[in-house]
Amino acid sequence: MFVSGRRGFASGEPTILHADLDSFYASVEQRDDPRLAGKPVIVGGGVVLAASYEAKAYGVRTPMGRRAARLLCPHAIVVEPRMSAYAEASKAVFEVFDDTTPLVEALSIDEAFLEVGGLRRVAGTPAEIATRLRGEVLRRVGLPITVGVARTKFLAKVASAVAKPDGMLVVPSDGEMAFLHPLPVGRLWGVGPVTAARLHERGVRTVGEVARLGETTLVAMLGKAAGRHLHALAHNLDPRPVETGRRRRSIGAQHALGWKPKAPGEVETSLVALVDRVARRVRAAHRVGRTVTLRLRFDDFTRVTRAHTLAQATASTEAILRVARELLAASTPRIAQDGVTLVGIAVGNLADDDVVQLALPLTRSSAGSLDEALDAVRERFGSAAVARAAQLGRDPGISVPILRD
Repeated sequence: MFVSGRRGFASGEPTILHADLDSFYASVEQRDDPRLAGKPVIVGGGVVLAASYEAKAYGVRTPMGRRAARLLCPHAIVVEPRMSAYAEASKAVFEVFDDTTPLVEALSIDEAFLEVGGLRRVAGTPAEIATRLRGEVLRRVGLPITVGVARTKFLAKVASAVAKPDGMLVVPSDGEMAFLHPLPVGRLWGVGPVTAARLHERGVRTVGEVARLGETTLVAMLGKAAGRHLHALAHNLDPRPVETGRRRRSIGAQHALGWKPKAPGEVETSLVALVDRVARRVRAAHRVGRTVTLRLRFDDFTRVTRAHTLAQATASTEAILRVARELLAASTPRIAQDGVTLVGIAVGNLADDDVVQLALPLTRSSAGSLDEALDAVRERFGSAAVARAAQLGRDPGISVPILRD
């Protein structure tokens, strides 16, 4: 018996919806500017943050560089990101989700799981609810959305991916394997290019072929954790319930820097802006964190992640920035050699700010008072009202929240 939902609802039928907005940023731009409707749209400056399906048809993908995207689709229309517009649209969509069911688990700014198994008497079947949800998002927000309906989170997400764009797919309980097993191995969570290549070397190209290998063989090929994980997914074994009210384990943001060479000072300026934003969000959430994580992506698309855990949790901008700068300094030689196209910062190991013991002396620090004063100014006059001297005269670019924490 499959258990789903925090309230203990048990069902063997497909009652989990995975709702995913289609090319979210690009769809918002096409909605707000009718001249863009039906045309290839790229959102982003130096790096593609999003592409409409018309642009994707030419091979444009994220996080492709703008120059490469232009070569693939010379007639694409490039627009600068408008994060405030996307945040407003996301809020409106989640209001539709909340009006549909109280069991909503947000995954990111543009997707969520919804549990609708207890709504049959008042709202109809899961398929009927999904159809109505898609209509409401289009009517109230003006955006296309794809919904997958299945018995497990994993299969609902796969179903929505298969149904894109602007579609709906219900996977019946007695047709799960018939739907899942012919799909390519890349549909399994955790199968990236490297894992896919290793499976292809063994002649394994479909999910069904993964299932037939058996857990022991997969563990020998990929290691214990990955082997067990893929074996479970290939048999649609995913007992996770839809969780509401889940607290984030970290708060972060990232900034695409583009493909032009960057001086170390430019990278640090972007890092400073990100730390300012992330620290402000941590304080606004009344949280404190112990682990500071720096993420970098280089010109060759390789990535590096560096982290440092503090002895005491903090929400201080200066404390977080000090650690972030130390982590960045450790990567300076690699940045100088290979160039960097993306920088991200996150604060993890979060706790509520009222349960952390204060360090001696128990007096308010000047740094804490400064943070509060700056937060108050930005709250009243906007986030751009105050900037560090190092940021003056520089384009801070667009920073994107890291939402899948």
